[in-house]
Amino acid sequence: MAERGYLTIAFDPSFTGESGGTPRYMASPDINTEDFQAALDTRIKATVASTMYDMSRVNANGYFDENDNATDRYETRKALNAQRVADYKKGSYELGGGVVDPLPEDAPFYVADYHDYYKTDRGYHKRSLNSNGGWNKIGCMSFLNQPILRYSNEIRSAVLVMHGEKAHSCYFSRDANNAMVKENPYTDNKELLIIPDAVHTDLYDGGGKDAIPFDKLERFFGENLK
Repeated sequence: MAERGYLTIAFDPSFTGESGGTPRYMASPDINTEDFQAALDTRIKATVASTMYDMSRVNANGYFDENDNATDRYETRKALNAQRVADYKKGSYELGGGVVDPLPEDAPFYVADYHDYYKTDRGYHKRSLNSNGGWNKIGCMSFLNQPILRYSNEIRSAVLVMHGEKAHSCYFSRDANNAMVKENPYTDNKELLIIPDAVHTDLYDGGGKDAIPFDKLERFFGENLK
């Protein structure tokens, strides 16, 4: 996009990579939101979202909503609170572990996709959380209790939601888009774009098959950044 004349910003959120802040490797929806707002001119009238996860949903319900009941969530909260106590006694935060390596033969397909990215020259970096020790274990507690897409149907700005057709996480974007346009009078500038044959990590770097739709992005920005 920079080669096409757009100001393009890539930055590490607080607590990760080259960014400062402590405790390290902590994910915070509040601070992440502030980071993105600080990086963008809030007067911009268009939004493009290349999505990964509904973090509140996956932390509350697990992948594919496999833990979608109060008992499972209670047990998760109990375990996380026990981990907080353990971290306090130890004086440091335990990490959840990055992408498994070596890759087990029976690994789910999306774990294999992650391994192909984070554990190879495609995406490995010594300060990448997923390439190495992973996120702080208790960092997901705030996401567990915050339905961050609750008011998405009040969004008036233009939104392009993109996801790979074969991504294990694709259902997040489909559901998020449906929720965003439901009972929303501002739907003419909303679009869900499913990339044929693309898996989750293909939209990180193109996946060697030009999966990132740069022409579409350029048209979207051209139509809505006015």
